[in-house]
Amino acid sequence: MKKAVFFLAVMFAVSVSAQDAKPTFEKMGKMVKATYFHDNGEIAQTGYILNGKLHGDWVMFNVEGEKIATGQYENGERTGKWFFWQNDGLREVDFTGNRIVQVKNWNEGDAVTINK
Repeated sequence: MKKAVFFLAVMFAVSVSAQDAKPTFEKMGKMVKATYFHDNGEIAQTGYILNGKLHGDWVMFNVEGEKIATGQYENGERTGKWFFWQNDGLREVDFTGNRIVQVKNWNEGDAVTINK
C-alpha cells in the first residue's frame, strides 16, 4: 500500500513539474477540457474540469507520448479503477472517496479471465 501511495505521489509530482508549456482550455458544454504539455510539446495530461474541479476521464502521458496513467475524477476526487503503466507491468488501483482501497499488479503474461 505504501508503495502505491509513493508511486502516485511521484507520478503527480513528475507530471506537475513537467507542465512548463502553456496548457490549453476548451469549453465543452458545462465542462472545460484541459490539456497540459511537456516541455517538448508532447501532451502530459488531458482531462475535464467541472465547476473548478477535476471531473471525468483523465489521461497522463510520458515525454515520449506513451500513456502512463488513466482514471476518473468525480468532483475533484479520484474514483473507481485507475491504471498505471510502468515498464512491462500494469498497476490497477481502486479508489473510493479519493482513498486507495485496493492495488493489483499485473505483469506481462498474467492470465486475464473474462466472465460472460
